[in-house]
Formats: sequence, structure tokens, C-alpha cells
Amino acid sequence: MRTIFFDIDSQLDFLYPAGALYVPGAERIVPAIAHLNRYAAAHGIPVISTADAHAENDAEFRDWPPHCVAGTTGQHKAEATLLEKRVVVPNREYDLVLELAQQIIVEKQNVDVFTACNLPRMVEHLAADAFVVYGVVTEICVLFAARGLLKYGKPVTIVTDAIRALTPEASARALEEIRAAGGALALSSEIAR
Repeated sequence: MRTIFFDIDSQLDFLYPAGALYVPGAERIVPAIAHLNRYAAAHGIPVISTADAHAENDAEFRDWPPHCVAGTTGQHKAEATLLEKRVVVPNREYDLVLELAQQIIVEKQNVDVFTACNLPRMVEHLAADAFVVYGVVTEICVLFAARGLLKYGKPVTIVTDAIRALTPEASARALEEIRAAGGALALSSEIAR
């Protein structure tokens, strides 16, 4: 069974208190994300890591404060979440060369990663039988990723100790929506044994 791990938006602007759009407590999930990514690399499981890569005047900034502007420190992924063999896939037409990559960093400009033009082709190419999802923010980008992955009709598991939400209520609603659509919940210790 081929599984793909999805590491959602583990970027400095979201994970740490100095970040432009800090998710309270998110720094506490970095060790779990790092463990899951290293486990995946050690077991030949591809990791697709999403990353906001906004322009300075990005349309998303009408709804959210400026964050993850391409090239800024805050846009970088947390060092602990990076794998040695990685490729960055910009959100434009791109020749996918994924065979040697342990980690594929998919740049996006929208909360819904499935608006990144290369992601559907990438998911098809990798031919997964199951998906494991973790990162930030539970009720926004994690939820959109789960919705998109559930459409493939394959098992989707959310790693509950490797996600963080803006509020407990929003997290509960998002996780209930995912479960109601057929998703499952698990701890990182159940996934990366």
C-alpha cells in the first residue's frame, strides 16, 4: 500500500510567536511534524509539503494579514521539517521531476492547496492508496487539503497531535467534518511506529 504524507504549511510565519500569522501553540507540534517527515523519508514514503508563497500585494491579504511573502524569513519552512532530498514546485506550469525527492514542497497562493496547478497531477503521478495529513491550521488549510484528498476515494488520516487550530471549537468542527466525510483520526505514534 502506497501512502503519501501531507505536511501542511509548517512555515515560520505560522509556527512561532514572532511569525506574521502565528497560530497559538503551533511551535509545540514541530517535533511531531519533524518526526513524521523523518519517518516518511526512512520508509520511502513521499512527503508533499505545502507552502504559502505570496506576493507582497497578494489578494489573500484582503482576508488575512500579510504573511509568508515569497523570499522572506517567515515564508521558510521550519528547518526541523525539511528533508535532505527535496524539490520546490512553484505554482505555475512546471516539469515534474519527483523520482529522487523525499519531500516535494508545493508553493501556493490560496488556502486551498488544490488551487496549486501542479498538485492534482502530482497526486495522480504518485498513485497513492492512502493519505496522512498534518500541519496548520486545522480549520483552514488542513481542512481544505483533507477535502481535496477525500475526493480521491482513498483513506485520509489526520494526525491529531501534529495539527493546531486557531480555536478548539473550530478544530472540533473541522475534524467532525473530515470524519463525517470518511476521514480518520490518529496519533503520530500510531502512524510513525
